[in-house]
Amino acid sequence: MKPLSFLIADDHELVRRGLRTLLETQPNWIVAGEASDGREAVEQALRLKPDLVIMDITMPELNGLDATRQILKSLPQTQVLILTMHESEHVVREVLASGARGYVLKSDAGRDLIAAAEALSQRRTFFTNKVSDMVLDGYLNRKLVDEAPTGKRLTVREREVVQLVAEGKSSKQISHVLNISIKTVEAHRSNIMKKLGLGSVGDLVRYAIRNNIIES
Repeated sequence: MKPLSFLIADDHELVRRGLRTLLETQPNWIVAGEASDGREAVEQALRLKPDLVIMDITMPELNGLDATRQILKSLPQTQVLILTMHESEHVVREVLASGARGYVLKSDAGRDLIAAAEALSQRRTFFTNKVSDMVLDGYLNRKLVDEAPTGKRLTVREREVVQLVAEGKSSKQISHVLNISIKTVEAHRSNIMKKLGLGSVGDLVRYAIRNNIIES
C-alpha cells in the first residue's frame, strides 16, 4: 500500500516539529517535506507532489490561502488542510474560496488533526461542527460569497503585492521576490490603492490584517 505523504507548511519550527511527530504516529504516513513560508510551500509541493498539505493560514512572503490556490492550480489531486487560530464566517469563506477542503484550529490540532487528515485522504471535507451546520443549512450559499464588487476584487498578483507591502518590503525588494520590474510593482500598488479606496500604507496594512493576509 502506497504511503500517505504530507507536506507541512508553517513558519514556526516548533509547530512543524509537533505536527510531524503527530502525523508520523500513524502507520504508513510519512512527512515528505516542510516549508517555512508560502513560497517555499508552493515550491516544495510542486517538487514533492504530496498527497496532503498541512498549511498554516498566515505565513511570510505568501499567505497560506494564496499558496493553496497556486498549489491546487498545478496539483488538483493534492488535498490541502488549513491551520488557523480563528474560526469565523470570513475564514470559512476564504478557506473554501482557496480550494482547501477543510481546516483545523491550531488549538485543536492535537485532537482533530488525525481525523481531518484521514477525511481529506478519502476525498471528504473536514470542518468543525459549527461550520458543518452552516454548510448543511445552506448558509454558505446565501452568505459566504465574495461580497466585494467585481471591480474591487484583487488579482492573485495584487494579493501578493499587498502582502509584501504590508510586510514592509520596498518596491525594489518586491520586484526581486516576484521577478517583475519596479515600474510594474508601482503600477500594482497604485491600482490596489484605487481598487480598495485606501489612502496610505497604514490603511493597506489594516486591510491585510482584516483579510488574514498577514498577522497583526
